[in-house]
Amino acid sequence: MFLEIVQGFATLFSGANFLYLIGGLLMGVFFGAVPGLTATLAIALLLPFTFTMATVPALVTIMGIYAGGIYGGCLTAITVKIPGAPAAAMTMLEGYPMMRRGRGARAIGHATLASAIGGVIGALALMCVAPYMVQVALAFKSPERFSLILLAIVLAATVTRGSLLKGVISALVGMALATVGMDPMVPYARFTWGNPHLGRGIGLLPAVTGLFAIAELLRQMDSRGVTITLRERIGFRDVIPSWKEIREIGWWLYLKSAIIGIFVGMLPGGGASMASFMAYGEAKRSSRHPERYGKGTPEGIAAAESANNAMCGGALIPLLSLGIPGDAVTAVVFGVLLIQGLIPGPQLIAEHSHLVAPMFAALVTAQVLILPVGLFLTPLYLRVATINRAILFSFIAVVSLVGVYVAEFSVFQMGLALALGLLGYVMNRKGYPLVPVLMGLILGPYLELYFRRSVSLGAGAAVFFTRPISVFLLLLAALFAYVLGIKRSRS
Repeated sequence: MFLEIVQGFATLFSGANFLYLIGGLLMGVFFGAVPGLTATLAIALLLPFTFTMATVPALVTIMGIYAGGIYGGCLTAITVKIPGAPAAAMTMLEGYPMMRRGRGARAIGHATLASAIGGVIGALALMCVAPYMVQVALAFKSPERFSLILLAIVLAATVTRGSLLKGVISALVGMALATVGMDPMVPYARFTWGNPHLGRGIGLLPAVTGLFAIAELLRQMDSRGVTITLRERIGFRDVIPSWKEIREIGWWLYLKSAIIGIFVGMLPGGGASMASFMAYGEAKRSSRHPERYGKGTPEGIAAAESANNAMCGGALIPLLSLGIPGDAVTAVVFGVLLIQGLIPGPQLIAEHSHLVAPMFAALVTAQVLILPVGLFLTPLYLRVATINRAILFSFIAVVSLVGVYVAEFSVFQMGLALALGLLGYVMNRKGYPLVPVLMGLILGPYLELYFRRSVSLGAGAAVFFTRPISVFLLLLAALFAYVLGIKRSRS
């Protein structure tokens, strides 16, 4: 795999691929810096354009957006106490007090440095661990794949915040939507009600756009017309951290926080928010000056930002090697891979290493580029936070719907995206998480296919309980559901 990765770097820096990476990174920081806009939304908006893009440029651009979107959330979290992304909530606890003391630029500098360090460590972990995960994954046949997908859906339904029952219902809604269209094994249309447009099922593009773009814009309508005013003018020289401050933080804190982020990212449903929270808590526990936390200490910023950026590499490990998205962003990345004709799982790295290697190279390079982008362009990007939200969200709504239409030149697909957006908005208002819906929609057809294939080729349903790996995964799914269910009932 080493030679493939070297070739991946060569591919990244050939032609226009590097420019695609730069564009994706800048777009990701843009969406991450604006409160209400996230990396998930950025990738969802880019999704229709990937239909016409070559595979490598599409994947390289997505990696740039992913890295930039996670980092960009710290900018407004520090300057105006409004996290651009949920992952930046812990950064806000330390960054905004520094901003009020006139040291906001330095807080951004520490966040930028920590993001680059943690992100590179996470990307290197991805390159080292993912290829070896493939050897394990190749032992998975249809029964094991069914059990693995069931485990992924159970995890997505149970690890989300809020009610366990609502998480399960959300996953079932997604699986129900996945049954619309042609039967996966026989040529028979299901639940189309005679509508030929539904013969191919509910497309991933209108689903992602509706659930993660339209629904989010509807939710943000309550804050339309709000304009953010920055409290400090930031220059380039003010952003660079001093060597003394870096030594006080210590390299061990960066490394420890990054390792936490990687392991949390590998857990389906973990996400950057959980990674930053756990790393921040550990940093405070082990700090020589825990009384400084909450009052504006660079240690807290370094811990949170190292963890949430290292999470990017960790979340891609189960996606690429096992076909299990680690968070909402990788769930959308799952869709981009499917659009490009690539099925995440064991065969992806084994058979398409020439396409996966540039992804690895792009993620490492994007994390390195965060440092100059943050130091040089932070003052410019912070101007984005002052745009009137009514104007910005109107523009986003138009772009998202036009993107859905252009993908297939279908007005029906636009209507479907709006309907799913309304569904997502209502579910969100009632406390039903949307990530399990998307997981159910994406993984539902594979769950049904592997179940029916296993039953038809094996000894009925008993085949799932006679194969050791399948039994282990089913017991693990039951254990997660039981333990998390007990935990929810007591909280």
